[in-house]
Amino acid sequence: MNNTNNATPFETRGQRTQRLVAASLKRRYRAELRFRTYGIVAVTLGLLFVVVLFSTIISKGIGAFKQAYVTLDVTYSAADIAPDGKLAPADLAQGDYEAVVKAALRNRFSDVTERDEKRKLYGLLSNSADTILRDRVVKNPQLIGTTERVALLASDRVDLVVKGRISQNTPEADRTVSDLEFGWIQALLAEHRLKEQFNTGLFTHGDSREPEQAGILGALVGSMLTLLVTVCLSLPIGVAAAVYLEEFAVRNRYTDFIEVNINNLAAVPSIVFGLLGLAVFIQFFGLPRSAPIVGGLVLTLMTLPTIIIASRAALKAVPPAIRQAAFGMGASPVQMVTHHVLPLAMPGILTGAIIGMARALGESAPLLMIGMVAFIADVPRALSDSATVLPVQIYLWSSSSEQAFVERTSGAIIVLLIFLLLMNALAMILRNRFERRW
Repeated sequence: MNNTNNATPFETRGQRTQRLVAASLKRRYRAELRFRTYGIVAVTLGLLFVVVLFSTIISKGIGAFKQAYVTLDVTYSAADIAPDGKLAPADLAQGDYEAVVKAALRNRFSDVTERDEKRKLYGLLSNSADTILRDRVVKNPQLIGTTERVALLASDRVDLVVKGRISQNTPEADRTVSDLEFGWIQALLAEHRLKEQFNTGLFTHGDSREPEQAGILGALVGSMLTLLVTVCLSLPIGVAAAVYLEEFAVRNRYTDFIEVNINNLAAVPSIVFGLLGLAVFIQFFGLPRSAPIVGGLVLTLMTLPTIIIASRAALKAVPPAIRQAAFGMGASPVQMVTHHVLPLAMPGILTGAIIGMARALGESAPLLMIGMVAFIADVPRALSDSATVLPVQIYLWSSSSEQAFVERTSGAIIVLLIFLLLMNALAMILRNRFERRW
């Protein structure tokens, strides 16, 4: 008897078949176990990378939501603020509030007499401290001639020391804060005059060259204005195109050509749309550079393929029986679409639109091409004003050399991620709330 496949001399045909089947099942189970193991390992690695990414961003950026403030006893000297005795707001705004701030620092550290030491002492505060005092006096002129305790914005270097980003254990030559400045900071901390507060300026200020004064308000408003233009253009155009192609267009080579190009446009790199916007909207039509209206037009071109594809998929998901029933009741094709098909497909259409908007919110490459990379300190008030968006603001801060901007960059990324997560969560809620099973 043939001894192939480890067959025994007394093995029957049925026993041999059972043995081969058992061996085959063992191989199949081992292959299935390996496949499941590979899947579990891949998912675990993906989750691990996500955890590392988020933990790194949060650990670096959570400090951006707090800012160090120095509390000083400020004397509003009339000789510095209103030497002529004029108390009109315009006159009070011209006062020498920088001298008031310096006097408050000298009163606290009266042992500082050298010129170089005074310059370092004044550097403990942000150069916006005089603006804070000016606003207080203009709002309340009765403060002139009095003394009050005021919390003034600390400089970015002091803020980094308070947060532990700059350590005194580092050699003095390798850090931006000298031992003398460390002594002043420790004295303020011991007196509870140097504390961290919630950084409201991050959400109420525009961009600034000084890290402690920089905020994301201008970028947030620019992003909202840009998305407003994108939504107002891409949603109606995309839905109308999807309805026409799915419900009314005749199937021929021309519509096939359009469908192929729509699918191809969805995969085109976003920077290509930026080049198109630069050539068409700015150079040809002469629209202003770095404006939300141009950014919205560029993002509209980019998100249209996504919205059209998602809308067509939602329309296809509506059962044909709905259309047949509408026709059976005497509805016209337009009535069938607007009264029956489109309302049933709207949850899927809105989900696709929100996902497209979330992608547009996180884009920076096409907006860089139309000039939205410029430094914009003012908050835009109109669609034609110069503006930037949050991803571009993150790019600008990440390329800055100041150490404090690293924290600001991560903080802005956290805010952007929160917006993206909220938009994706909204898409999931709408889908689960209104989706119908057929």
